[in-house]
Amino acid sequence: MAIDQPVTRPANPRFSSGPCAKIPTFELSKLADAALGRSHRAAVGKAKLKAAIEETREILGIPADYKIGIVPASDTGAVEMAMWSLLGQRPVTMCAWESFGAGWVTDVVKQLKLDAEVKTAEYGEIVDMAALDYNTDVVFTWNGTTSGVRVASGDVIPADREGLTICDATSAAFAMDLPWDKLDVTTFSWQKVLGGEAAHGMLILSPRAVERLENYTPAWPLPKIFRLTKGGKLIDGIFEGATINTPSMLAVEDYLVALDWARSVGGLKGLIARADANAQAVWDFCDAKPWIENLAVDPATRSNTSVCVKFTDARITDGAAFAKAVAKRLEAEGVALDVGAYRDAPAGLRIWCGGTVETSDIEAMLPWLNWAFHAEIDALAEAA
Repeated sequence: MAIDQPVTRPANPRFSSGPCAKIPTFELSKLADAALGRSHRAAVGKAKLKAAIEETREILGIPADYKIGIVPASDTGAVEMAMWSLLGQRPVTMCAWESFGAGWVTDVVKQLKLDAEVKTAEYGEIVDMAALDYNTDVVFTWNGTTSGVRVASGDVIPADREGLTICDATSAAFAMDLPWDKLDVTTFSWQKVLGGEAAHGMLILSPRAVERLENYTPAWPLPKIFRLTKGGKLIDGIFEGATINTPSMLAVEDYLVALDWARSVGGLKGLIARADANAQAVWDFCDAKPWIENLAVDPATRSNTSVCVKFTDARITDGAAFAKAVAKRLEAEGVALDVGAYRDAPAGLRIWCGGTVETSDIEAMLPWLNWAFHAEIDALAEAA
């Protein structure tokens, strides 16, 4: 059934799940105040790094006694730093329901060689978080970026747990209300919900995590880039802007600009509302079409940022090829860029709906998705 091309195009067709769309008001001129050519140890550099930390605390509502550090290697570096520095004192439970969580399992089991209990779920589903033993250290992703499945609530994490919770929240921070009292280590990167530049990670530590760091020494050697303590004490400077390695002051400025924009749209509540509206537009589209579904099985676990969908039409015999063809057609028309599913995920599309995306752009893109689907179905019929 041939369908005419839609007339309206998204003003911004960037729906990549990382790096994600820049803030709607972004202009290179906004970075003019960056401390370029200056040492990050100079007063101006340290002030900007300190501002990035404290403004993150303010917008996310992170408790005053939690430590926030800017670390190298994006969210991956932050997670690795936490696992290498903290795990090994007590039993470990590793949770995975998508590719990045599976990567953390590999690191702990095969690199650190810990005898961890591994809990997994298929793409579209989630581990039963209520059934975990929180007297062990528990490592998990809050939002599965490649599966579009998130933890429905932190209520299942007990307040009186003996173990630490280590949470990769890279596609959740600034889009979901994270329960800080239930999270001992939380990580994210600037390149996700606020559309910042890559290569910088954030490491957030509860007092319980700091106590572990100061009273436990792992059995394995730690490279300099992972070391958070010296002489049995936390290196406080890391959490006040004295970074372990040299950061990009241009990227820092970009993050500060994004944080300023976040405040202008209502802070965390405003960002969550924007992501919810974007995701709801996609969910409503899927509910109205018989040939597409949300990959998340339980609506309560649907991500409002990395929304993953799958094609269900019986005429599709090669799901991966069909999904790639649809994504390619959308990109060729300049209406949706980088919306293919992650390489390890089931065939389908992944549409980023974080707060830097305008709902009007999602709404303008969806008719094009309808057009591209039918165009590819027609192509299949002609080839048969």
